[in-house]
Amino acid sequence: MSLAVATRYANALVDVVISQESMQPAAIAANLRDLEAAVESSSELRNVLITPAITPAQKKAVMGRICDTLGVHPLVRNFVFIVVRNRRADLFPQIRSAFERLLDERMGMVRAEISSASELNAASRPALEAQLSRLTGKQVKCSYTIDPTLLGGVVARIGSTVYDGSVRGQLETLRRELSTGA
Repeated sequence: MSLAVATRYANALVDVVISQESMQPAAIAANLRDLEAAVESSSELRNVLITPAITPAQKKAVMGRICDTLGVHPLVRNFVFIVVRNRRADLFPQIRSAFERLLDERMGMVRAEISSASELNAASRPALEAQLSRLTGKQVKCSYTIDPTLLGGVVARIGSTVYDGSVRGQLETLRRELSTGA
């Protein structure tokens, strides 16, 4: 249920950001990440936002000061006020995540999680990203992690699709083929 609610809020914000050409979607996403980090870094602030004894006006004042300190866009500030007023501040991390995902979808981008046995060099990353873009037909945003259990090669996850080019994956495929007699 909370994911559906967070997605509705995120979808509304994406609609506004996309509809206004003067908007910088990346800046709005960065503002949301900054606010989320501020809330996550302070247990006192989290408690203020979720405690029913504190009035929405008091919560709004606190969040207004935080928005001023962080220099967030007025649209984000107003959005935060709506989220707080509607007692959905506890969903802020899910809203931010859904916003980034929906924004990427609307802008023709997909996210890929790349795991490799060792750090990929500067020349390998653009080539890998270009290959994934050709496979998906969309611009790919990659996040990279190191997984020493892969032995070598790369595993790319885009949504529910996995492209396994790892040595471990190739050995597993070979093992299955040998065990079935294929």
